[in-house]
Amino acid sequence: MEKISANTEGDEADASLEKKMDPAEAAVNNWLEVQDSLKERLITEDDFNWKLPRSHSKSIDSKEEVLLKYVGGVDISFSKEDPSVACGCLVVLDIQTLQLVYEDYSIHNLQVPYVPGFLAFREAPLLLQLLENMKMKDNPFYPQVLVVDGNGLLHPRGFGLACHLGVLANLPTIGIGKNLHHVDGLTHTTVRQLLEARENSDADIITLKGRTGFVWGVAMRSTPDKLKPIFISVGHRISLDTAVQIIKMTCKYRVPEPIRQADVRSRDYLQKRWMGH
Repeated sequence: MEKISANTEGDEADASLEKKMDPAEAAVNNWLEVQDSLKERLITEDDFNWKLPRSHSKSIDSKEEVLLKYVGGVDISFSKEDPSVACGCLVVLDIQTLQLVYEDYSIHNLQVPYVPGFLAFREAPLLLQLLENMKMKDNPFYPQVLVVDGNGLLHPRGFGLACHLGVLANLPTIGIGKNLHHVDGLTHTTVRQLLEARENSDADIITLKGRTGFVWGVAMRSTPDKLKPIFISVGHRISLDTAVQIIKMTCKYRVPEPIRQADVRSRDYLQKRWMGH
């Protein structure tokens, strides 16, 4: 009887502790577990059946090769009047011409709060639905690689939105950050100094190697007249070298065209459809 009573008291104590746990803290604990689980499935090497298109290629076997043709981009815009109202946008561009071949939108009221380091739990479900809608319709323009307005490995826990989205969609993804996460000794000051030192050289890329020696990604000046870099990191099923090549092919301005188009179009769509303009 004493043993049963002790166990019962222990269970009651655990239940009482769970009730006292702050809901936000409980959510973060759950997110940590999910991130760790998904991270086990992460692939940081080239894992696809296509090749990058070669400019003016006239090789005999080119017709037999599967070339990268469709590059997707995703971004989310939020209402200024109600920050919980979000418009997700998925665009697909032809990488040779950078012409739009597909676009889709979805407006939702997001209930999940923004918590630094856990952006994916707020934004990924909306973006995944857009990809799933396209796949279910067997759309011929389904992207072979996806450029994400959010970091990949360059993240405090090494698993940003681009990684999260890539693993769940089982799609090669590239993370693009406009601001630098201060991880492993990397700082804005260091990157800026390195870029300024190379301002008059042809070098437009700086490898982001942390104190531990781990390569988190690269800082890249995407256009010659822009000193402010973008930050490229691996999302899923792609190597950093390939990711950089693709981003170079898709930059007309500072921000790669797939996510620039998704950003512009999501804001326009939200304003016209949701705000009634």
